[in-house]
Amino acid sequence: ALCMAVFMAIVLWHGPPPGAAAIPVRAADPFRAHFALCDSGPRITCVVDGDTIWFQGRKIRIADINTPETGRPGCAAEARLGRTATNRLQFLLNQGAFALDPIDRDTDRYGRELRIVTREGANLGDILVAEGLAEQWQGTRRDWC
Repeated sequence: ALCMAVFMAIVLWHGPPPGAAAIPVRAADPFRAHFALCDSGPRITCVVDGDTIWFQGRKIRIADINTPETGRPGCAAEARLGRTATNRLQFLLNQGAFALDPIDRDTDRYGRELRIVTREGANLGDILVAEGLAEQWQGTRRDWC
């Protein structure tokens, strides 16, 4: 144990030995916030629906998923599923630090930032998909009725 401690101290102080492979280090998830559900007031950090949030005053569309509409649902079943997806996303975001990973485009046609939400490398959108509250983004919205 003492030898390992000395070795690690040398590596940390001087860097790895010549020819040693670099060990990739994942940066910690940089963001943490308390998300409320968005209401009619100013939107700073809140959840709009299952695939749209406001974070630090920026409107963000979760780029890799599509969830049922809550603003103008096509039927009562879509409205219920949309509320469930919204509440689940709020819960997931409030569970700890997260990252907002960019994609190949910065914004969508509505000016929303396009990001993928991850925690410790796991995609939060994938959780919603696995639970039947979202689908992978296919380029268009679908009918949830």
